[in-house]
Amino acid sequence: MPTTAYPDPTREKLVDAALIHVVFDGWGPETFKVAVADSGVSEALAKVAAPRGSVDLAAAYHKRGDREMVKALAEADLSQMRFRDKIAHAVWLRLQAVDREVVRRGMSLFSLPHLAPEGTRLVWETADAIWTALGDTSEDVNWYTKRATLSGVFASVVLFWLGDDSEGFADTKAFLDRRIDDVMQVEKAKATVRDNKILSAMFALPNAALSMVKAPAGARRADVPGTQTDSPEVAQ
Repeated sequence: MPTTAYPDPTREKLVDAALIHVVFDGWGPETFKVAVADSGVSEALAKVAAPRGSVDLAAAYHKRGDREMVKALAEADLSQMRFRDKIAHAVWLRLQAVDREVVRRGMSLFSLPHLAPEGTRLVWETADAIWTALGDTSEDVNWYTKRATLSGVFASVVLFWLGDDSEGFADTKAFLDRRIDDVMQVEKAKATVRDNKILSAMFALPNAALSMVKAPAGARRADVPGTQTDSPEVAQ
């Protein structure tokens, strides 16, 4: 599978050639066939770069959006932003990095039953890219909860955005802010439990079990969504 960090040049060339057709024809076999012809890439090389045809190109387009978002975040001045605003800004940058009609076609593709797990994984990777770009250093169960929560936020915002006809997508921005506020309320609730002696005692056993959960090892992880170690001393 193509990675976010190292895009394949041939696959990217095919994606560029496919985009003009995707809006009208979707990410189907015919689009892949035309993309091969328009790009000048040989059929043999195209099959190596994208063995599943348009499915691989759609996944590559999603990962391209992640890279553009990470690049934009690195260039942005976030020093005066609250952390919740940094997350909201990252999600907004991610939406701006892609074409809405192309994303709409991608949603249709990855809603198919046999491709739904991959669509979920791509959303998870986007959440991971955002947290990583914002400097998340969690190595325990919080690594998973942060990404799971943001995955839900991102997916709901994308669905809202696809149907938003407001000027400058103002309604999407407001919806995004509300979803981020919901996440912050969850974090406040978790902090309340930690600070309350009675509640923390009640959750002592579950917390002890969760303390054994570790983030996946390695900077470029393919073993998401979960890993559980036998003891806290196992290497990260």
